[in-house]
Amino acid sequence: MNLSIVIPVYNSESIIVNLIEKIEIAIKKINYVESFEILLINDFSSDRSWEKIKLLSKNYNFIKGINLSKNFGQHNAIMCGLNLCNGDYVITMDDDLQHPPGSINELLSELKNKNFDACYTNYLNRRHPLWKKFVSWLNNIVSSHLLNKPYYIYLSSFRAFKKKIVDEIIKYKERDVYLDGLILKTTRNISIVSVPHSKRPHGLSNYNFRKLLSLWSNMAVNFPAFPLRPSTLLGLFIKFIIIIFRKVTSLNKKTIKDQYIISEKTFSG
Repeated sequence: MNLSIVIPVYNSESIIVNLIEKIEIAIKKINYVESFEILLINDFSSDRSWEKIKLLSKNYNFIKGINLSKNFGQHNAIMCGLNLCNGDYVITMDDDLQHPPGSINELLSELKNKNFDACYTNYLNRRHPLWKKFVSWLNNIVSSHLLNKPYYIYLSSFRAFKKKIVDEIIKYKERDVYLDGLILKTTRNISIVSVPHSKRPHGLSNYNFRKLLSLWSNMAVNFPAFPLRPSTLLGLFIKFIIIIFRKVTSLNKKTIKDQYIISEKTFSG
């Protein structure tokens, strides 16, 4: 098996080295992974994250560093990595050490041994503050209705999917990327596993309610809820409210039209 791990990086200079060390240890314990690569996409960090990534790429031959010209957001940064990765299986995870590298084997097993197309994670003993837990709960309800997904599938950013899913996802070339919507549009053969959740060792989360509203806006506009089901009716109502809110507030008004722009890479090709 050839594995790609795609990690968007934002202001994580104090964490990223530790994360790579833990991932390397975890991957070397998985005997069926023949080769692997880690793509670190720097999403216009204001700290020295890019310098750390360049240093890591010199010290580890499995590191591929990508520097974006502007801050495009987590989903766009991941999309950049998906367009450049080579693995038969792909893992996406955050840069803050809250996703345990030791659980990578469990996600891959769902794809390899149980033949699922994708696998999401449900966090045990979540170390998020109360407000973020509430926002995640609310997001799960809204996304379930907008995307017609089961409630039990928690759309976490720690996920795994096969190359055939990547090949379909990267056909999407629009600016507003909602990765989970693209995955659900491509397949419903999805598993979920429970993994431990760690406290972020340094810094603060970059997540906020405005970004959540932007994601909902992308869901509502780009992923129509069909076929219609009784549960979809509430989704259509939510979609209508979000679209109206988007038009009134110009929530998604952006000067950037590109999905992403790469300013520098540590590798060729």
